[in-house]
Amino acid sequence: MIAAFSTTTLRAIGTTAVLVVDEACAPQARRLLVAELDAVDRACSRFRGDSELMRANDAGGRVTAISDLFALAVAAALRAAEQTGGLVDPTVAPSLVALGYDEDFAAVAADAPRAVTGVPATGWRGVELDARRRLLRLAPGCRLDLGATAKALAADRAAATIAAATGSPTLVNLGGDVATAGPVPPGGWIVRVTDDHRAGPEADGQRVAVLGGAVATSSTTVRRWRRGGRDVHHIVDPRTGEPAAPVWRTVSVAAASCVDANTASTAAIVRGASAPEWLDSLGLPARLVDPQGAVVTVGAWPVAA
Repeated sequence: MIAAFSTTTLRAIGTTAVLVVDEACAPQARRLLVAELDAVDRACSRFRGDSELMRANDAGGRVTAISDLFALAVAAALRAAEQTGGLVDPTVAPSLVALGYDEDFAAVAADAPRAVTGVPATGWRGVELDARRRLLRLAPGCRLDLGATAKALAADRAAATIAAATGSPTLVNLGGDVATAGPVPPGGWIVRVTDDHRAGPEADGQRVAVLGGAVATSSTTVRRWRRGGRDVHHIVDPRTGEPAAPVWRTVSVAAASCVDANTASTAAIVRGASAPEWLDSLGLPARLVDPQGAVVTVGAWPVAA
């Protein structure tokens, strides 16, 4: 007998969280998901004064003792920076603040007359992490934003934790960062990739069968606002502090983990025209959509389901 699946949707860490598991274990799975998201928020949020991230940002160059979870999150961010040659850089917090993304996105003014100018990231090599001893030091002026990797890490961790505890096939979707764990349902997980994870079934996109691992989508069509008469968005080129150039509006990548998929999709947006060749060199299946809606696929991108 094929078990019935239950879908739970909730708001957490500034996005929509969707959990799909066997119906019989849904209450336990939801508790585990909520606990994981709360822990990640307390460790990694740029928008709560009591988070470990804010404590590290405000340390003024001093060494800070950190938790295992925050050490893991910083390590994931540094690995992403190294893998992408700095195109995904956790020190873009001042860049985002300069563009007006200085509070939880729900509270960011959609339009304001003040002109803004890009502030380049201070650079990920100014982050000194001793993961074994759980110590962190940021160079003076260096401030972290883990938005590019912490959400994906939370999806990976939540899916793995829930599957291990329940034995259920598990899918966790955090704002377009989709992680799976446990047994794969017959035919795979059917996932719809679109510009906006909140969009309805009528929106442009593609349904794909995911047979394990993860899929992450990065898009410049969401988390947009206007400053000084121009549109800006949250995917920043660390080299300039400016929003990434409009070569691709959306990139979806399949990988073994959600962190790897999100790292690649974000870097592809920043990389621009050379992104398909770069993704192909890494062996990562991908779907890229340009501003006019033309689609380019890379490698063994899943066929439409």
